[in-house]
Amino acid sequence: MNSSQPLVLGIESSCDETGVGIVRGTTLLTNTVSSSMDEHVRFGGVIPEIASRAHLDAFVPTLRQALADADVTLADVDAIAVTSGPGLAGALMVGVCAAKALAVATGKPLYAINHLVAHVGVGLLDVNSDGGAAAGSRAGRPASLAVGLGQAGRLPENLGALLVSGGHTEILKINSITSDVRLLGSTIDDAAGEAYDKVARILGLGYPGGPAIDKLARTGNPKAIRFPRGLSQPKYMGTAEEPGKHRYDWSFSGLKTAVARCVEQFEARGEEVPVADVAAAFQEAVVDVITSKAVLACREHGIKDVLLGGGVAANSRLRELTGQRCASAGIKLHVPPLELCTDNGAMVAALGAQLVMAGIGPSGIRFAPDSSMPVTAVSLPA
Repeated sequence: MNSSQPLVLGIESSCDETGVGIVRGTTLLTNTVSSSMDEHVRFGGVIPEIASRAHLDAFVPTLRQALADADVTLADVDAIAVTSGPGLAGALMVGVCAAKALAVATGKPLYAINHLVAHVGVGLLDVNSDGGAAAGSRAGRPASLAVGLGQAGRLPENLGALLVSGGHTEILKINSITSDVRLLGSTIDDAAGEAYDKVARILGLGYPGGPAIDKLARTGNPKAIRFPRGLSQPKYMGTAEEPGKHRYDWSFSGLKTAVARCVEQFEARGEEVPVADVAAAFQEAVVDVITSKAVLACREHGIKDVLLGGGVAANSRLRELTGQRCASAGIKLHVPPLELCTDNGAMVAALGAQLVMAGIGPSGIRFAPDSSMPVTAVSLPA
C-alpha cells in the first residue's frame, strides 16, 4: 500500500445520497453522487425504506461511474472507506455491506469512519493538476488547500467545525482529525435542516424546505415577527466561568411550534398569512442563534479557524451572518464548495486517506453500522 499518497475509495449512504468518491492522498480525483431526493418529495421528507432501496439501485452504477471518472480500477485502490454512522440504519447498512463485499472481493483494507468527522476531512482536499475534479464528476471544482483549511495536507491548529444539516447541528473542536475530536455543543431536538423542512410544510412551501425558505426570505422582513431563540436564556447559558448546561447547545422544536402558532393566529383572524415575512423571521431566528452560539464556543475554546459544513451551509443568510460574526471575532471562516458540504463519498475517502497516512489500522469487516455513532469516534477499531 502507498501510505504516503494512498488511493482511497469512499462510500457514503447515511441518508438519501449514494456517494462514491476517490482521492489520492489529498487530491480529489472524482466525487460521484446519486440522490434519491426526488423520490421523497411527495412525502415531505426522507422515508428511510425508500432511501435504502434507492441506495441498492444506485450503488453499482455510481461506483462504475466514479471509477471511470477517476480512470482507475478496483485493483488500483489502496483502501476502502465507508460511512458507518451516524445516519439512517437501513441506509447505512446498504453502504456498509457493499463496502464489506468489495473489501472481501479485492482484499483491500476497510475503514469504518464517522460521517460527521468526514465533513471536516473534506477541507483537506486538493484539486487535480487540471484545476478541477475528474471529468464527469458531480463535484465540479473543489477549493484547494491553499484557499481552504490549511497548507500541505495539514489542518490548522485550533480548528473548529460548525456542521448544519437535516440531521445534525453541532460545533466541534478538532484537536486531531484522525484521533481527537471533541463535541462542544449540539441540538437537543430538531436539527436546523429538520426545522426548515417542518416550517416549509407549515407555510405550504413543499420539500426540501431549506432552499424554498431561503429564496422566499429574501423578499420578507426578518424583523416583522420576533421568534424565540432556543436555549439562549441566562439559565441555560450561564457564564464563561460557570457555563450553563446548554451554553453551546441549540433547540429548534420550540421555534417550529412558535411559527405554527403564528400562522394559526393570522388564519383565526381571517388575515392573509405574510408568508415571506414569516419565512424571513424564522430564518433569522435560526441563523442568529446558530452563529452566536458557535462563535461563542469558538472564542471560549481558542478556536481561530472554523469550517462550515453540512447541507444547510448552502443557506445564503447562514453563510453571510457566520462570515460577519467570525470576522468580528477574529476567526477565519472556511466554506468548502457547496457540493462538498452536502453528503458525498469524497469526504469519506478524504478521511480514510488521513487514517491511512497516520498509520491507523483498518477496521476489518466485523463491525456493524451505528446510527448514533458519537462524533468522538473518528473510526472503528478492528
